[in-house]
Amino acid sequence: MTNHYDVLGVPRDASDSEVRGKFRLLARDGHPDRFQEAGEKKAAEERFQRLTEAMNVLTNPARRKVHDLELEKNRPMSQDPAAQARAYLAMGVKAYREGNFTDAITQFDLAVKHYDRDAKAHHYLALACMKVVGQVRRGVDAIEAAIRLDGNNPLFHRDAGKLFMLAGLNSKAERHFEQALAWLPEDAETLKLLQEVRPKKGNSGERRLPSGIFGRKG
Repeated sequence: MTNHYDVLGVPRDASDSEVRGKFRLLARDGHPDRFQEAGEKKAAEERFQRLTEAMNVLTNPARRKVHDLELEKNRPMSQDPAAQARAYLAMGVKAYREGNFTDAITQFDLAVKHYDRDAKAHHYLALACMKVVGQVRRGVDAIEAAIRLDGNNPLFHRDAGKLFMLAGLNSKAERHFEQALAWLPEDAETLKLLQEVRPKKGNSGERRLPSGIFGRKG
């Protein structure tokens, strides 16, 4: 497929003004009217059409987003599993930040399947699962995998507590909040969650998390 960034010679994060500026420069220097010989003029017209299409795509937010997704799908992947995992992780983070949590789960799941020794990938998978109905069990498995790889990370324990609260396993949630506080004893969010889970020990079934529980990604 055509990479419109390459056509214009601009980076992926180029602004609209940068795209338009580069288009004007290239269009001026290679405009078909500058050529008289039939073959050169035809080639210039084709180049001008490619430049125009690239500029139109990259200055239209909706079309540019579709183009970026197509580039990601068609990007050749390294044969190194760890490198493949990093690529999927990056795509998952992008989807997560854009609020596309279902797609984020898919990308993070691919990341951990290619390389299951990255605690951060398991943690991101758990965070995405917290955002999607019906994915709590999967999120619990992911955060437990993250903790097995990095058991001294207080943010992992805090988010494990959140997932166990969602699953209605309040005693386990309490233990993880306490472990998080062993490293971050004054973390306001964890202290609040611990206060909320303690009176509810013994409840069964899944319940809704308190408002604002997902305030930080961790």
